Amino acid sequence: MKYGVYFAYWENEWDTDFEPYIEKVKNLGFDVLEVAALGLVSLPDSKLRRLKELAAEHEVLLTAGIGLPKQYDVSSSDASVRAEGIAFMKKVMDAMHKAGIDRVGGTIYSYWPADYSGPVDKETARRHSIESMQELARYAKQYDIILLVETLNRFEQFLLNDAQEAMRYVEEVNEPNVKVMLDTFHMNIEEDNIADALRLAGRHLGHLHIGEANRKVPGKGSIPWQEIGDALREIDYTGYVVMEPFVKTGGQVGRDIRVWRELSADTREEQLDRDLAESLVFVKEKFGR
Repeated sequence: MKYGVYFAYWENEWDTDFEPYIEKVKNLGFDVLEVAALGLVSLPDSKLRRLKELAAEHEVLLTAGIGLPKQYDVSSSDASVRAEGIAFMKKVMDAMHKAGIDRVGGTIYSYWPADYSGPVDKETARRHSIESMQELARYAKQYDIILLVETLNRFEQFLLNDAQEAMRYVEEVNEPNVKVMLDTFHMNIEEDNIADALRLAGRHLGHLHIGEANRKVPGKGSIPWQEIGDALREIDYTGYVVMEPFVKTGGQVGRDIRVWRELSADTREEQLDRDLAESLVFVKEKFGR
């Protein structure tokens, strides 16, 4: 397995300079840095190429994550909104390719966070979403990009809430470069048993986000990490395991993730780094190296 971390652990804003985090994650012992796909599309080609060069220099793999904004909802009943979303995701993939990024995960099949102020037509949204993902998967093939559909808890999205829904969705999309992405934070809310859900996903699992139920780094909460590690070995998972903790208040990140109190006793960068490095040792003991 390859171990990584999402850049926003340190940040208050989604749109930031990713470059310093490449060397940082390498020094902390990680193999992967996950960046915000939304921020890539605004970067000039020179900056995208620089990301690719830095990652290669430090032997760090780059991945991307995104929750599509509502105006780019590829599951919308409005055909023009779907078209905007598909066009935007194609721009994202163009930028990813220039930056040497071969996979993107998150709410790429709908939008985030869901707007529950009106009625939800899940079946219609699902049908439109599958059609959009099939088109996006065909576009992604030219770049050998993998599309990762993430299950989210019911409070943030309605289309894919558990591993079974995601697995059926991926099977219906029926494109080899579309896979399931699971996240222990969301699974803790939606799954009857996290380890069993991983077993169910099996060969469809393409990416795993990890974090505690309280959004802290693994090892500082109640998630059953040994059981999860056992399940990953049973399904012979050799993919990416990316930490996605959020412990800081403030900024757009804090607002979007709903972090209303400091979740670490000390959020200075040095302490955040120490917590992360200790967590990586902990996770490797449970999952294997």
